[in-house]
Amino acid sequence: MELRNVFAHQISIGKNVVIEPTAVIRGLHGNANTIHIGDNTYIGHHVQIICDNFSVGDYGKIHHHTNIHGYLPCQIGHNLWCGQHVVIDSIGGVTIGDNCGIGAYSQLWSHIKYGDTLDGCRFNSEKHLQIGKDVWFVGHCLVSPIVAADRSMAMLGSVVTVDMAYNTIYAGVPARPVTDALGQQFMTVPIDQKMQQMHQHLQNSGVNPQTIRIVESLADCKADGKTYFAVADRQYIKQNTPEEIAFMRYLLPEKAKFTPYILP
Repeated sequence: MELRNVFAHQISIGKNVVIEPTAVIRGLHGNANTIHIGDNTYIGHHVQIICDNFSVGDYGKIHHHTNIHGYLPCQIGHNLWCGQHVVIDSIGGVTIGDNCGIGAYSQLWSHIKYGDTLDGCRFNSEKHLQIGKDVWFVGHCLVSPIVAADRSMAMLGSVVTVDMAYNTIYAGVPARPVTDALGQQFMTVPIDQKMQQMHQHLQNSGVNPQTIRIVESLADCKADGKTYFAVADRQYIKQNTPEEIAFMRYLLPEKAKFTPYILP
C-alpha cells in the first residue's frame, strides 16, 4: 500500500485496509512515533488522527470527519465502530477495549485544560480515559475522563461525568444509571442458542460453509487451515481467507463480534 497520508517513524498497516485519501494520520509535531492499523480496517474521508502513538485492531471502522488527537498513546481494540464527527482526545491517554461502539457526534475527553493557572484556575488536569470491552456510547454523548467497565452503555445525548459500572446503562444530563427501568445492555444467552444462531448466520451469509467451523470453545479448534469460531470464548482462529473476511463482515457490527486468537 502506498501511504501518502500516513506519517510515522514506525508504521504497521494490516491487510485489506482502506484509508481514504482525504484522511491524515500523523504526530502532533510531524511524524508520529508508531502507527498500527489492524486488518480489514476502514478510515473514512477527512478523518484526522493526530497522535504520537496510535493503534487500532482488526475490523475497525472510523467514519468521516472523526478527530483523534493527543500527546499520550491512544490504543483501541478490535471491531471498533466509530460514527461520523466523533472526537477522541488522548492528551491524558486513551484505552478502548474490543467491540466498542462510539455513536456519531460523541466526544470522549481525557483532559480539562484551558483556564489561567497563574491567576489561580484550578481546572487544569488530565486523566487516562479507560473504556472496557463491549462499551456503547449511542450517539451525541459527552464523556469526561472516566472508567467505563465492560458492557456499560450511555444512551443518546448522555453527559457522562462518573465511572460507568459493569453492564449498566446510563442516560441524562448528567448521566445517571437507568438499568432498573431499561434492563441491562447484555442478557445471558445459553450456549446452545448461541451455537444455533451462529450456524444460522453462516447459512444466511452465503459463505462456503466448508471453510468455516462453528465450535463451542477454543479447546475444540484445530490447526487445519480452516477458520474456527469459538462461541463461548468469542474468539476465532484467524486465517485471513476471503471466506473468513466475508463472514466477519456479515457478522459485524450487530450480529456477533469475535476477536482473533492464535493457536499455541
